[in-house]
Amino acid sequence: MDMTELRLVPGTPSAVLSALTGVLDGSGTPFAPVPADRAAAERVRQAVAPDEPLETDDCAVVLGTSGSSGEPKGVLLSKAALVASASATHDRLGGPGQWLLPMHPYFVGGLQILTRSVLAGLSPVVAADHPSFSAAAGVMTAARRYTAMVPTQLSRYLDTEVEALRSFDAIVIGGAAMPLELKQRAAAAGVTAIPAYGMTETGSGCVYAGEPLQGTRLALDDGRILISGPTLFSGYRLRPELTAEVFQDGWFRTQDRGRLVDGRLQVIGRLDDVVISGGVNVTLPAVQARLLEHEGVGDAVVLGVPDAEWGTRVVAFVVGRTGQAGREELRDFVAETLPRTWAPRDVVQLDALPMLASGKVDRQLLLERLR
Repeated sequence: MDMTELRLVPGTPSAVLSALTGVLDGSGTPFAPVPADRAAAERVRQAVAPDEPLETDDCAVVLGTSGSSGEPKGVLLSKAALVASASATHDRLGGPGQWLLPMHPYFVGGLQILTRSVLAGLSPVVAADHPSFSAAAGVMTAARRYTAMVPTQLSRYLDTEVEALRSFDAIVIGGAAMPLELKQRAAAAGVTAIPAYGMTETGSGCVYAGEPLQGTRLALDDGRILISGPTLFSGYRLRPELTAEVFQDGWFRTQDRGRLVDGRLQVIGRLDDVVISGGVNVTLPAVQARLLEHEGVGDAVVLGVPDAEWGTRVVAFVVGRTGQAGREELRDFVAETLPRTWAPRDVVQLDALPMLASGKVDRQLLLERLR
């Protein structure tokens, strides 16, 4: 097969591990893992365009992004980027070890668990092959043991699998911001949970607990987080104009806002998390954080929705913890510490937030509920 061609492989742990081992040792060809779900698979195919020649000759894997806040894109990752990310992660955590895979390997977090496993020369343990997380952890044999998961998984396992969580030397938390309450719960339980910041374009997490991994550099441009280093992707599949837009002078310009506090990166939110509603700038993460402080709110997401009267209408999607807190109660609660003009205009009560397979909230599906 011509190395400029891209092959699709099933997004199962065994198939991805086999394909990944091939590109890492030089015997395989570039591939794109595809989930089993038909709709998700079709989005991946559109993003990775398997019938078109690859733009670069150093591509190892093409991953389709989840499209949680926009259209999916194909992300070109080289062998060098994958290896740099995996090696820097092991260096930060204290050395190579055995990894447990509790997530899908067609997302970068799961893919990199497999990359680290190949480099460590240790077989990964697939959580789905065992009746429980504890059972999966129980079959691990290496002296050093690691896993990675999204905050939602950690929260659930803290309720049911604490002993298993404690058995890991480190648990990398990515895919979404790790709430302060969750950090405190993990610490109180004796669980070593390390929040990581990164994305598909950075080869998975590249900043651990606010500090960049070896080789990664950070900068801020009017609050926008810029990243440079060996783990960065090569570009977007067949999107040279978008690639040129996000790569400038060797820096990847993310869509996230942040700040440096005592040399550590604090991620504040996405650039589009500040909306103008009725002429007032509203910081959506601040409203969301305040709602989560309400005793009756178990989970919440706050979005800006186009509105003819307000320009953008602030809408809160809320999962009740002990019954449903009403719209006016929640608006008043927000207004106790934030400007009244920031209080959500609408409150949508849900039994649970819709989640993508990546562990991120499906914002597009929430917006569709309002149409």
